[in-house]
Amino acid sequence: MSSLEMLLADPVVWGSLFGLTIVVGLCSYYVWLFMTKIANDIPADQK
Repeated sequence: MSSLEMLLADPVVWGSLFGLTIVVGLCSYYVWLFMTKIANDIPADQK
């Protein structure tokens, strides 16, 4: 059994990969949200 097969058979590795996927997804969403809000911001003198 290779080390990759051994890692992919371990449920702890799957849980860690799932958690990292969620964290990276949330980080990506917040980067997109802040960039969108900054790009669509109206300057204070035009409000």
